Amino acid sequence: MRPIIGVPLRSEHDERGKCIEYIFDMVRRGVTKAGGEVLAISPVQDIDYFDVKGSEHPPLTEEEKARIDFWLDIIQGLFIPGGTKFCEYDRYMLERAIEKNIPVLGVCLGMQMMSCYQMDVLLEDNDPCGKIRHEIGLEEKYAHKINIDKNSKLYEILKKEEIMVNSFHSHHVRENPIYKSIAYSEDGIIEAIEYPSKTFNIGVQWHPEKMIDYDEDARKLMEYFIHEASKRKTILTKDTIETH
Repeated sequence: MRPIIGVPLRSEHDERGKCIEYIFDMVRRGVTKAGGEVLAISPVQDIDYFDVKGSEHPPLTEEEKARIDFWLDIIQGLFIPGGTKFCEYDRYMLERAIEKNIPVLGVCLGMQMMSCYQMDVLLEDNDPCGKIRHEIGLEEKYAHKINIDKNSKLYEILKKEEIMVNSFHSHHVRENPIYKSIAYSEDGIIEAIEYPSKTFNIGVQWHPEKMIDYDEDARKLMEYFIHEASKRKTILTKDTIETH
């Protein structure tokens, strides 16, 4: 049985200006190719997640939190995707995933949300005149290299201090006292973070799910995440069902 990977939906407008919730096809395909089964997780509040500012979202109710907890009890891993903005339900989902020891992989905006764990949102604009491009074309395979801390889970997985990555972000994160910064680009921007626990919990500023067909390092990271997720027992795993 493939491990079930929860993916929070993102919000956007369609061609008629209507708000829609969606999942990137490269996320669906990347998780599937790495060996996982995608379960889309919808936002739980009755608000327009695209037009309403994050600072104006009402607090989650206990009933809304319980609905999120239900999905977290089903999934075996949490993939936090990119997008244009994250919301309170993203932050609550991460908080509970850490408490429940659910493997987490966040990419791009997902990593930026993770960097704000137990902190105010502190993102900075990239320097448009900087020597490194952090926003490349969708068809370009690589943007720049990054340097990885040898004392990190990411290094244990890839066994490399330098790798090439793609890049599609206009903002970058600051240091977080809980999440450890474990990789940087040559211009000093944080490119990867990890939570100090035995459970897999890594955020990366690039998109390995988009690179899985042509980049060995991206494939290793995605497959390792799926492997770690497969170890988690949930209410839907075969062993649990058979014991009930």
